[in-house]
Amino acid sequence: MTTAQNLPVVVIGAGPVGLAAAAHLAERGLEPLVIEAGDGAGAAVAQWGHVRLFSPWRYDVDAAARRLLTAAGAGRAEPWTEPEPDALPTGAELVERYLAPLADALVTGAGAQVRYRTRVLAVTKDGADRSRSLGRERLPYLVRLTTGPADGSAGAGTVEEIRAQAVIDASGTYDQPNPLGTSGLPTLGEPESARFLAGALPDVLGRDRERFAGRHTLVVGMGHSAANTLLSLVELAEQEAAQGTEGTRITWAIRGGSPRRLYGGGTGDDLPARGLLGTRLRDAVEAGRIELLTRVAIDRLEPATDPSTDPANDTVRVLGSARRDGDDGALDLSVHQIAAATGFRPDLAMLREVRLDLDPVVEAPRQIAPLIDPNFHSCGTVPAHGEAELTHPDAGFYLVGMKSYGRAPTFLLATGYEQVRSIAAALAGDRAAADAVELNLPETGVCSSDLALAADADGKVSPDELAAYGSSSCCSVPAGPQQVSIGAAPSGATPLGEALVDTTPVTPVGFSTGVVHGRSGD
Repeated sequence: MTTAQNLPVVVIGAGPVGLAAAAHLAERGLEPLVIEAGDGAGAAVAQWGHVRLFSPWRYDVDAAARRLLTAAGAGRAEPWTEPEPDALPTGAELVERYLAPLADALVTGAGAQVRYRTRVLAVTKDGADRSRSLGRERLPYLVRLTTGPADGSAGAGTVEEIRAQAVIDASGTYDQPNPLGTSGLPTLGEPESARFLAGALPDVLGRDRERFAGRHTLVVGMGHSAANTLLSLVELAEQEAAQGTEGTRITWAIRGGSPRRLYGGGTGDDLPARGLLGTRLRDAVEAGRIELLTRVAIDRLEPATDPSTDPANDTVRVLGSARRDGDDGALDLSVHQIAAATGFRPDLAMLREVRLDLDPVVEAPRQIAPLIDPNFHSCGTVPAHGEAELTHPDAGFYLVGMKSYGRAPTFLLATGYEQVRSIAAALAGDRAAADAVELNLPETGVCSSDLALAADADGKVSPDELAAYGSSSCCSVPAGPQQVSIGAAPSGATPLGEALVDTTPVTPVGFSTGVVHGRSGD
């Protein structure tokens, strides 16, 4: 058996938090090895690349990553330039202008390894299964990998195993959507109907346009992902009608009895801009552009035709119960595709041999579960937490980023950055820095999806519009002094560039989900 000395730290996932973890590890003189199942950095973000973030660039760049990018670009003909701080990037821009350059800088500037098209099959202790305790703490981790096509199709490469002194799992949850079944299980026929499932955030007006134009779509869910898809479908229907093409139909299914929580205050809202998304959605429903079904329970999906037939006739039958126009009754609906914005859950199968301490409700690390419970916390009220709160019975293993939140929907990008900063400090033996977890919370909210709707074509939001998302917004905090996160390079760290002071406020990650993303309740 080997020991953990002089082994790399394996980071699973090359998204924003995974790459930030690698930057902090490298800055601490540790050796990061990043494993990414996709074809490149930010592969999951690229899947919703058409969606505009609702936090501007100034809040989307990690402090250690910024230092590394600046240092790696020094002396180059085209050094990295941080994007305009007040612009709102799309997911595609986040990948192109930040994540891809950061992955390159990790390899060329910090000597890290980043492996793409490589999927983690399992994590365990080298020479000990979950049940063995004797000497367990001295054993390194064993990570089993397979290299091949990012989609996991047949013909993948050979399986290999590597050893690590620690493992940081930042693989996220985007590839693990919640099923349509109301009991947490796939509804009957759901696996067989996979070709009809369009995902939570299809590119209705771009890449996926032909799939939706002239077709009937069922959107399931009552978060902002569902709302954005519904409004895109409304716009598509209007564009098609203007060209003389009819047949683009939209049905919206929610499990609760009313969509008023998503509608918000509308024109009576204290902040009119905040209600823009809900107001537009309500108007579309009241105008008959969207058919709303409430109290929906989907019991079964039945593909109605053979996939080799004309796509226009290839439909899936949705069976269950629903309330339509105030009356409860059976649901029997044939649609061309289903956009299921029902939320996400962590993939824990590959961690079966690791001793984890997870909350039984949200499947997050037990110590942070009360801090992130969506019944009590929104996007700006989760307190700072770090390595001490993210530990498990198997020391040196961590869930970070969106995956650390389990099934809870409200993740902040800056929270993930602080998680990995603290973990890197702990792994480097700097206990004081690991325990000094702080976040600078904004006095005005930046986690409303309406910010993205208010942006112009370049992603810019006017100061007046930005001010509209003030102390009454969904994730605001009381005015007054807040904790400050200092992003200066740690004492004794590998010199990767000039230390910078980072007073970045808490940042909502990625697409405009809001506090109720994926929750289709009342």
